[in-house]
Amino acid sequence: MILEVAILMIKSDTQAAFEEAFRSVSSIIAAMPGYCSHELQRCIETQNQYLLLVRWQTLEDHTIGFRQSSEYQTWRSLLHHF
Repeated sequence: MILEVAILMIKSDTQAAFEEAFRSVSSIIAAMPGYCSHELQRCIETQNQYLLLVRWQTLEDHTIGFRQSSEYQTWRSLLHHF
């Protein structure tokens, strides 16, 4: 199993909107081949920082299967502007 760790810095005052958007797109990543689980944790010390942990069966499931998919483009368009 592979653990992807992403530190996400969100624009100030967009935390609630980001968390709502993340909930709505979580099904995208959960449906990807090789996906095992994920969790999003909000940092209590830095207001606009989050930790995203995603478990994949293989590195390629993340780097090729997800990152090179059309689903990733949807994920990206709905989350990366935060």
